[in-house]
Amino acid sequence: MSIDPSAPMNFVDEDASSGSGDDVNVLEGHKRQSGMPSSSGRRKRSRKATGDAIVDAMLEIAAASKMRATAIMKNGDRFSISKCIKVLDDMKDTPAGMDDFDLELDEMEIIAAAAGYYHYNSITRQPPRMLSPRGSGFMSEVLNGHDDGCCEMFRMNKHVFHKLCDILRQRGMLRDTSGVMIEEQLAIFLNIIGHNERNRVIQERFQHSGETISRHFNNVLKAIKSLSREFLQPPPLTTPPEILGNNRFYPYFKDCIGVIDGMHIPAHVPAKDQSRFRNTKGILSQNVLAACTFDLQFIFIYPGWEGSAADSRVLRAVLDDPDQNFPRLPEGKYYLLDSEYSNREGFLAPYQGVRYHIHEYRGANQLPRNAKELFNHRHSYLRNVIQRSFDVLKIRFPILKLAPQYAFHIQRDIVIAACVLHNYIRREERNDWLFSSVEGSSVDESPDPDQHPDMQLASHIQEEDAFSSRESIAAAMWDDFINNWDEW
Repeated sequence: MSIDPSAPMNFVDEDASSGSGDDVNVLEGHKRQSGMPSSSGRRKRSRKATGDAIVDAMLEIAAASKMRATAIMKNGDRFSISKCIKVLDDMKDTPAGMDDFDLELDEMEIIAAAAGYYHYNSITRQPPRMLSPRGSGFMSEVLNGHDDGCCEMFRMNKHVFHKLCDILRQRGMLRDTSGVMIEEQLAIFLNIIGHNERNRVIQERFQHSGETISRHFNNVLKAIKSLSREFLQPPPLTTPPEILGNNRFYPYFKDCIGVIDGMHIPAHVPAKDQSRFRNTKGILSQNVLAACTFDLQFIFIYPGWEGSAADSRVLRAVLDDPDQNFPRLPEGKYYLLDSEYSNREGFLAPYQGVRYHIHEYRGANQLPRNAKELFNHRHSYLRNVIQRSFDVLKIRFPILKLAPQYAFHIQRDIVIAACVLHNYIRREERNDWLFSSVEGSSVDESPDPDQHPDMQLASHIQEEDAFSSRESIAAAMWDDFINNWDEW
């Protein structure tokens, strides 16, 4: 067997460990039993050899080790030093046909050559997208298996996953390293936020050190967050098709372009900050202001507020701070808000003191009794799209359901990254399994009795035009309802 000196004989993971202690103990014990020189004696011998002589010797050893490496791996067993030693012992006990092999060669060198041969063969036979040697087993199983496996582990279909990798690679947002390619870096990140896995579990799954897992998680988080301007876009100003094609909503809500609401995400914060982050339910959380379209895509995300802050206070802070880049509305357009906000120009809230939530319109008293109840019912049904968006987001990325023990700025960035991925998947695979599960459905939501509209906000900016607009919409609905009982 001839070996090309220029060909790579082994591949070094940038984060690879030096091997298990058990294997080292087995090797040292075998040396003592066989009378082989100790590691200190070997170091003395190595110092006398020149660089060229070592290279030549290793090439000869590699050529001679082909049969040994094949014997070691013939049953598909996992490579280990102890298996190498056992195979070498068996070969020594069977001298027939062994004339071509130098049985006096240093056993450690033979083992190293066998390992290099095994790694060289296994890596070069992998498909083009099979990348990192240490995590390749798991990656190969997921990406070469059924698409359901990719959806389960990476939270998206295979073609969507590969396209995202291509985006990150082509734009230089991430780079391949000697041990972890971009595909595996992204898979590590998605496994963590898609299953709320701890670092130790991911270490075992991908066969990398804890430092490597943490570093690539943070790199991918930063890269995904940098896509927020591209994937969190202002809504189109035309009437949404979800309204245009429904007689219950059109023409009444023809100028509505989106929905706004607050979302509480469990938070891990220092003891000194816990009183501020404890919400009305007694849970430590961050209050996230979100806006979405009727296509279940987020258009604005503002995470990081303490859980005790009222939703209306967060909205007011966003509107007062031009640096937040909240998408401004042209005259006549508006967002829908729930009953925790006040009605104002550009933001249409339901009537206070009137039943509102969908579950309140079930049973014997399901029919609305006046114009305000009819308005609130349709408003609630239309605004429910943001609850469905929240549900899909949290089901896809369960890390948002529990407080991850990261620094708070990391917790905040995870929310942004999750919303970016949510929108990306919606655009690339509109009807993936999670979006399909909520399409056309409604989600029950209970009002928070401790939340009240921000009267300070209302007293300053309530305008007669906003109330007149709501009154005219409610009156038109009620008139059509009286004359068309099948369309309520």
